[in-house]
Amino acid sequence: MLRALAVDDERPSLEELLYLLNADPRIGSAEGAGDATEALRRINRALESGPHGPEAIDVVFLDINMPGLDGLDLARLLTGFAKPPLVVFVTAHEDFAVQAFDLKAVDYVLKPVRKERLAEAVRRAAELVRRPAEPGDAAPRIPVHEPDPDHIPVELGGVTRFVSVEDITHVEAQGDYARLHTTKGSHLVRIPVSTLEERWRSRGFVRIHRRHLVALRHIGELRLDAGTVSVLVGTEELQVSRRHTRELRDLLMRRT
Repeated sequence: MLRALAVDDERPSLEELLYLLNADPRIGSAEGAGDATEALRRINRALESGPHGPEAIDVVFLDINMPGLDGLDLARLLTGFAKPPLVVFVTAHEDFAVQAFDLKAVDYVLKPVRKERLAEAVRRAAELVRRPAEPGDAAPRIPVHEPDPDHIPVELGGVTRFVSVEDITHVEAQGDYARLHTTKGSHLVRIPVSTLEERWRSRGFVRIHRRHLVALRHIGELRLDAGTVSVLVGTEELQVSRRHTRELRDLLMRRT
């Protein structure tokens, strides 16, 4: 049974999150905090109480955008503790996922929170609490072998899943990371888009912009408007840069 602390400065969001947590049979207790400062005081008491004490906390469900000390600031502070609680970010902003990876978050749940998605985050936290890392343990790693050409591993909080390359509609560059977009959501991986471009060229992926790599089979339309070119991928319209326009047209013509 997990002991949880939910942190959100918006009262309705906090109450909804607490309601969903208390409805999960794996949650033994769930408390709320209205800001990161209050949460930090509560976590300090938990750490002083010890892992089996009456005020112990196993996992913190943490909003990011809060006044004053925000969720990322609090998570960074927790990394300085010897045995901090696990952290699950619950936020309306998907742009902070890179920082969540770096701060060893268990999961990254987007608002509005769905019951099924939160239950998955609770499951991940429960697995880590049941199987605590021993001192000196290495971080979870993918076995060293040739990459599976049909799937790509995605990781968050020590949980690895394999996404089919066929399901990926396009890839978005985010620094040294890449966000893989599928019809069901997106995943962040620590692989530059240039590496995926080279790896997946034979799988029908083409670079259309310095920020985007697109699967040709998922392009629904090629649009021309006042000299600019864009493609429709699902419901998303992506701009094609001038340097990539001719190659894209040629590839689409060959496919048809």
